[in-house]
Amino acid sequence: MSKQGLTDLEARKIAAEYDEDGNLNSKLRLLKGAAAKIISIAAVLMSLFHLYTAFFGVFESILQRSAHLAFALVLTFAIYKPSKKAVKNESIPWYDWLFMILSIACYSYYVMNSQVISSRMSYIEPLTALEIAIGIISGLLLIEATRRVIGNTLVIIIFICLVYGVWGHLITGTLSHREFTVMWIIDHLFYTVTGIFSTPLGVSATFIFLFILFGKFLEVSGAGQFFIDLSVAGMGKYRGGPAKTAIVASSILGTISGSAVANTVTTGAFTIPLMKKTGYKSHFAAAVEAVSSTGGQIMPPIMGASAFIIASYLGVPYMDIAIAALIPAVLYYCCLYFQVDMRARRLGLVGLKKEELPKVTSVLKSGFMFFIPLVVIVVMLASGSSPMKAGLYSIGVTIVVAALKSATRLSFSKVFKALDLGARAAIETAIACAASGFIIGIIGLTGIGLKFSSLIIELSGGILIITLVFTMITSIILGMGLPTVAAYIVQVPLTIPALIELGVSPLAAHMFVFYFAALSAITPPVALAAFAAAGLSGSDPMKTGLTAVRLGLAAFIVPYMFVYGETLLLVGDVPDIILSVITSIIGIIGIAWAAEGWLFRHAYWYERAVLFIGALLMINPGAVSDLIGFAILAAVYLYQKFVSKNSTVENTISN
Repeated sequence: MSKQGLTDLEARKIAAEYDEDGNLNSKLRLLKGAAAKIISIAAVLMSLFHLYTAFFGVFESILQRSAHLAFALVLTFAIYKPSKKAVKNESIPWYDWLFMILSIACYSYYVMNSQVISSRMSYIEPLTALEIAIGIISGLLLIEATRRVIGNTLVIIIFICLVYGVWGHLITGTLSHREFTVMWIIDHLFYTVTGIFSTPLGVSATFIFLFILFGKFLEVSGAGQFFIDLSVAGMGKYRGGPAKTAIVASSILGTISGSAVANTVTTGAFTIPLMKKTGYKSHFAAAVEAVSSTGGQIMPPIMGASAFIIASYLGVPYMDIAIAALIPAVLYYCCLYFQVDMRARRLGLVGLKKEELPKVTSVLKSGFMFFIPLVVIVVMLASGSSPMKAGLYSIGVTIVVAALKSATRLSFSKVFKALDLGARAAIETAIACAASGFIIGIIGLTGIGLKFSSLIIELSGGILIITLVFTMITSIILGMGLPTVAAYIVQVPLTIPALIELGVSPLAAHMFVFYFAALSAITPPVALAAFAAAGLSGSDPMKTGLTAVRLGLAAFIVPYMFVYGETLLLVGDVPDIILSVITSIIGIIGIAWAAEGWLFRHAYWYERAVLFIGALLMINPGAVSDLIGFAILAAVYLYQKFVSKNSTVENTISN
């Protein structure tokens, strides 16, 4: 039993999945007996396969990616039930054993014949009947796995794409394409690296898996609890301390895990009860945790899985993406921090009592060594090492530093557990990346991507701000039904070319889409991170989601700012970057004041409107706008502090 009264089993159930009403979907089997042992061994073998390739070098593309996907499919059919109402929960039914065998058989064909497949002349050499059958069965298995793991949204998109690929030539007008036979489509999707085995699956099979595994080694060694304890020790004494603890702890753990929901239930099980105990309302406490955890996906140095894919698409070192993401992530957390601080001041909250706080020195003494693996990752990535090597070395360093203390030392059983959990945690990303290959493949085959981009530009009248709004809405909608990585990948060939054509830099365009795909985790009507936090706090899911949007308001504004001024992505001259960062931070503080409606007293609606305008002017690059914005913010600040400090205003909180 944890400190918060949640058992590990209960926490896993909460973390599993949430539907749009905030109710738990029991999609995962809790296997027991021989089946549980067999699947654990399969998961460990998957992790060992990736460690082997990281150490000795990756195999040929199709071999590496098909083996990775085969493991993921086997684990999917073993762990994920066909529906949440399925009866069998502790054993694997016969049909899923059959699916597992078919997955091994079909994808082993790609593994065994990868050299032949890579060297054949695609579209010219006809596929054999066996190859067509394997392609069809492989596709059906992947679609079923996608339905179980990701949900119906991505499956529907896949079917629309496939129907368009087969019969799109019958459409008249712009969206029409040349006729393709079924064999041609199967060839393109399953026997080249432009479909299922394209770049996203390649990144999942190399970089992403190792970083997920690294996170699990940290988790098993006790690093997660260390970072939480350190956050409590450092921030707990301040006004509204537990909420600030959630911000710090979630930003650290979220950048390692890369999953907003998983991070929410990990740190939220500790921070949400503390926030409620201090005086925050349930929905506000849950929203703080959800926003904090979601921000972990955009917080360097590790970030979420999508960052590795962005680097691959742009052809730049991963560290370039991490550096570019730094200031927007800082602005995100600054806004959240100051809103939490203003809410604490408004409620008259104080920090935790001294006896409730662990000592910083004691916490550091017990777990200081867990900083070493994070430092190793940053140093290696900054020095130009590959993400695979950085992930591999960091896992090794974690094992070594954990051995320094008996309490954290990784026994054989703990190492086995980390290998097991790492493979299971990688399932969603692997399936999402592979399933996105259907969409990427059809878009590339039919050329619909460029046509879609042209359509967006035409609808927006070639006006950049309107195109950005369309892209934002698309990203959020896709993210509501898809993991961040899938929502981002789908848009790469569809909306990003339109942004680039209108003059947006490739880096800013990719980051724009990535940010809004991540923000879907806190955006109603389907806000999975907010719903997960609501489950822990006992609050209303929709109210929690709406509060989360307000707390994460900066994240909805900053992407527009770095599109119009790349200095926020640390691109440009140093003086310009420094000035842009300073003015943006001041502007973000203004956003926090406006959103929370409090400086030294309750802010009237017109004061909040003026604050918001001034804040936007500060964030928007430009000397004139900065001066005007600063003057506005300073005027409201001084007015509240000196002119109307004795005014009698309504001081209650209704939301």
